[in-house]
Amino acid sequence: MNSMWEMLAGLPNQYRWAADLEPPSVPPTSSALVCGMGGSAVSGDLAAAAVPTALVAVNKGYSLPGWAGSLRPLVIAVSYSGNTEETRAAVDEALALGLPVAVVAGGGVLGDLADQRSLPIVRVPAGLQPRAALGYLTGSVLRLLESAGAAGDQVEALGEASSVVAELWGNGPSGPAAHLALDLADGLAGRISLIYGSSGLTAAVAVRWKTQINENSKRPAFWSVLPELDHNEIEGWPGLESLTRRAMGIILLRDRDEHPRVQRRFGLTADLISGSVPLIGEVWSQGTSRVARMAGLALIGDILSVYLAEQEGIDAVPVDVIDQLKVLLNEE
Repeated sequence: MNSMWEMLAGLPNQYRWAADLEPPSVPPTSSALVCGMGGSAVSGDLAAAAVPTALVAVNKGYSLPGWAGSLRPLVIAVSYSGNTEETRAAVDEALALGLPVAVVAGGGVLGDLADQRSLPIVRVPAGLQPRAALGYLTGSVLRLLESAGAAGDQVEALGEASSVVAELWGNGPSGPAAHLALDLADGLAGRISLIYGSSGLTAAVAVRWKTQINENSKRPAFWSVLPELDHNEIEGWPGLESLTRRAMGIILLRDRDEHPRVQRRFGLTADLISGSVPLIGEVWSQGTSRVARMAGLALIGDILSVYLAEQEGIDAVPVDVIDQLKVLLNEE
């Protein structure tokens, strides 16, 4: 099995692969519903943030939202394995409602279903952990949105994402992203990570950082978003300072297109809670397109999560507790 470092090294080529993809024809639409779970669903979060002018929702569960039957969006089912039970159930419901369905998968049950029902499908290269296939999955969703007319041409943005990720990756553990991630990992050693993004672009990346720390580092992590957290979460920090000073660390994900008031809130919020946490780190996006900026930020979080695993001598690749749960579910 490849190490997580080896899987991450392929991310620049994944975005390039998506840029070079010839997407299948899909019915034209003004709305889309991306259905997926875990590392596959994050591609929907990033794609929705990449094309804010489009109506793109993300569904993480067995059932479709109630509005799907009336709005009749294009349903994009994303499952790297093709076997995710929640996504399969959502597809079954969509087909029963007569909704248009497209598939992004490496094969599996959904790949077979796409063949049987002549559904448009993007077959992504297999052999990775789903969470390490972010470029394949996000790029595929974006190209399907483009094919449906819900988004403009995504080729240039995906090409830039490939370049930005390649530059940040450099020589892997000695590249620019790794230097930043290692500094953050040192500050987060033995602590629970809390990732703060802002509504829109970095909120989606905060989800990615949180889940990568969960799966790769095998430790708790949480995320929140400005400005909403300033209306509730900020009030909770003084209550357990003796605990949070020892146990918590915060990373702020920043972007040049933040709302001016959100930009102001980041600084004020950090000042107000600085006495409650020993670390408040900050990472800024790089690049021009929204896709590239998110891809670069996501890479830094990916690398951070591997360093956190290595701190504890943990292999980042296996997800034993998730696998155990799947076995227990199948024993019912």
